[in-house]
Amino acid sequence: MKSLADQSVTLLKGVGARSAEKLAKLGITTLQDVLFHLPLRYQDRTRVHPIGALRRGDQVVIEGEVDLAEVKFGRRRSLMVHLSDGTGSLFLRFFYFSNAQRQNLSRGVRLRCFGEVRSGPSSLEMVHPEYQRLSDDEPLMVEDTLTPVYPTTEGVHQLTLRGLIGQTLELLDRSPAALQELLPENLLQRFQLSSLLQAVCFLHRPPPDVDQQLLLAGEHPAQQRLAFEELLAHQISLLTVRAEHLRIKSTAFAEQNRLKQALLEALPFSLTEAQLRVVSEIEDDLAQSKPMQRLVQGDVGSGKTVVSALAALQAIGAGSQVALMAPTELLAEQHLNNFSQWLTPLGVEIAWLTGRLKGRAREQVLQRIESAEVQMVVGTQALFQDDVSFNDLGLVVIDEQHRFGVHQRLALREKGQQQNRTPHQLIMTATPIPRTLAMTAYADLDLSVIDGLPPGRKPVTTAVLSSSRRDEVVARVRAACAEGRQAYWVCTLIEESEVLQCQAAEETERLLAEALPELNIGLVHGRIKQDEKEQVMGQFKSGALDLLVATTVIEVGVDVPNASLMIIENPERLGLAQLHQLRGRVGRGSAESHCLLMYQSPLSQQAKQRLAILRETGDGFVIAQKDLEMRGPGEVLGTRQTGEMQLRIADLIRDQEMLDDVRDGAAMVIKQDPTAATALVKRWLGDRVDYGRV
Repeated sequence: MKSLADQSVTLLKGVGARSAEKLAKLGITTLQDVLFHLPLRYQDRTRVHPIGALRRGDQVVIEGEVDLAEVKFGRRRSLMVHLSDGTGSLFLRFFYFSNAQRQNLSRGVRLRCFGEVRSGPSSLEMVHPEYQRLSDDEPLMVEDTLTPVYPTTEGVHQLTLRGLIGQTLELLDRSPAALQELLPENLLQRFQLSSLLQAVCFLHRPPPDVDQQLLLAGEHPAQQRLAFEELLAHQISLLTVRAEHLRIKSTAFAEQNRLKQALLEALPFSLTEAQLRVVSEIEDDLAQSKPMQRLVQGDVGSGKTVVSALAALQAIGAGSQVALMAPTELLAEQHLNNFSQWLTPLGVEIAWLTGRLKGRAREQVLQRIESAEVQMVVGTQALFQDDVSFNDLGLVVIDEQHRFGVHQRLALREKGQQQNRTPHQLIMTATPIPRTLAMTAYADLDLSVIDGLPPGRKPVTTAVLSSSRRDEVVARVRAACAEGRQAYWVCTLIEESEVLQCQAAEETERLLAEALPELNIGLVHGRIKQDEKEQVMGQFKSGALDLLVATTVIEVGVDVPNASLMIIENPERLGLAQLHQLRGRVGRGSAESHCLLMYQSPLSQQAKQRLAILRETGDGFVIAQKDLEMRGPGEVLGTRQTGEMQLRIADLIRDQEMLDDVRDGAAMVIKQDPTAATALVKRWLGDRVDYGRV
């Protein structure tokens, strides 16, 4: 028999073109999709419960005799049916009913009902239960398995889905081989996994004695069997993409050159052991004729920028160009300043390209890039616009990569493919990604971690206090600035509205100027013109301003070593990773630094938990793991995770314990049975495999 994966859902009785269209919204187009449409939860209809033993919240089957059916007129007209069984009684309440229905529910009629028991005004009741009339000559059988409740969409009802799944399971009964087992036998044995057929049949028809809590948590072995296979498919897809990528040609750059040596000698500090280790990993990659794909994770302030500068010089020293892309103009400008300071004295020409550059000035920069007058270009998304053409792009550096969509990164890489070879890619993030998540979502990248801070950096102490102590906080700012230090005052998002956010920042600046007339105070937010923003940031950096009031635009890339105090208002509105990033703006010099998280009462339980974590640790990797547990992988990974890696059954947090086995299993399947590997990816990802091609 043909595989279920190759048979259309329209082969099932009752599925015409219109039904097929509705089912497609649930991701159901083949008979295999029908089986992989798994229940959200289950109802127990395997036994009839005495009415006298019911409690509020029970979802149960009951039987009884109608004593009375009458229409009640209150705020809403309803049909009230009084049902009893000798042990007790309750009401069935119907808001939507016809005269025929009312007549069918006359005194003496016996009913079997299923529904949720609720508290009514005078007794327990079921609202709109499912019900059937019982006849004396034909006793109705109860279900012999739990009843599944499936995810639905408009126009597709539970009964429809149960019917379609029932038909598909019958087909499977007759031809079990139609559901292909794609995992090799030795893998099933090694990881003690049941067969796919057993797992699927069990989940659609679980026996009444199954542990329902385990099923609800997604931790039953049958569910874990499917989660394992789904994660395996994602892992195979990324490893396949990686293997394809390694077949592409790239320019090999010699590890040592005059420029790199000159920069190392000119730096006023020595690199840490962690930095030197990562520099060495990058050097080895760039010396290969296959393109580097390396993700460098480093906590806030760990010195990623200088590592990327040395990588840039390895390419520039060999005659190639480098592009550095940052998500915001503020961060791109910070990079421009750092790279200009380090590389311009070495004779490297650096250009700046953002959306704001217009007209003649833009044309001139584009000409200089195309003619190779410029060796390095720093900018934002503007770098991959159609009119940007490189002479010889050898290395692409992407900062804060989770802020970019996959297509944006792909477009930049393709700029280098104009010369029939692919540029090397160095991707940096200061948002640490827990190892388990990185292994799964970034299996196509090599991972380097800068896990130490430069010498002399002191950890930032963090305090959490209520906004009722605002006067104390203002006094703290006054004292810090009187000692010659500088401070940030951060106003966080209000109602997701940039306009309101900026108004709040303006109002805060006005109030602080009244309270602290002796201080020079600056203001930056998203609606201030770029020139003005740069001017204010420049004044703060030079020390002309004591206090900078800002929105979260300063989250990344602002480097002012003399700033040693940060106040974050309403920190409960932000995620852990973002708060950690903001806090990383202080503690960049040798002075003791402090971060005050000033919250609005009352705090939710989760907000209390988040702020406590920040107070207790400054380790970005610990924070990332907690953030993952609290907010889920979509939030932590940004675009790549939420937009492309959509898991149907697996859960990266719940199932992280199996990720090591998944990685080993993926390598086994690719090696032993490449055809099965391809079929697994098709089964679980369909045509969504392109997301890895970055």
